[in-house]
Formats: sequence, structure tokens, C-alpha cells
Amino acid sequence: MGGFGSGDALARRGGCITYCDTVSVVARAISVRLDDEADQALRTLEATGLSRSEAIRTALLGEVRHRLRSHELAAEVAALEADEADREEMLAVAELMEALRASR
Repeated sequence: MGGFGSGDALARRGGCITYCDTVSVVARAISVRLDDEADQALRTLEATGLSRSEAIRTALLGEVRHRLRSHELAAEVAALEADEADREEMLAVAELMEALRASR
């Protein structure tokens, strides 16, 4: 079965076979026009040692994280505002603090 150069034949002769696949992921290139403020921001990031591509990727990912966190915080605030028990407790604490301040 195993012909010349087959894995079985090489293994019997003490040889070695290495199978190698190269997976190449090519990033999508984009172009963007920068105003003066954005160009200065890019230069500031590049001055930290980041390449232009790294600086742009870092800024994009940071902005996405910031927006997601802002959205999460807004949802949390809305949930707290809708919680009547929490609002009553908050008002009671505020009244207590005001009474303590007034008694000084």
C-alpha cells in the first residue's frame, strides 16, 4: 500500500514527515480622512511607540469599549430609577443626611 515517500514507508525507515498548513488572515484595509484634531490624536498615539495601524486599532477598540460601558451604565441607572424600593431608601438616606447636617 504505502508507496515510495508515503508516511508509513518513511516511518519504517526512521524518517519523519511534517504536515504544515499555513493559515493566513489578511486584515481588511480601509482609508480614512483625518481632520487636524484626529491627525494630532493619531500622532500622539504613534509617539507612544505604536505603529499607525496599532494606534488606529487601539483607538477603535477603546471607543467601542467606552460606548458599550456607557450603554451598560445607562441601563443600570434606568433600572435603579425604576426600582421604587431603592428610590425610597435613597430619599430616606438623603433626609437622614440633611437632618445630621442641620443639627451641627
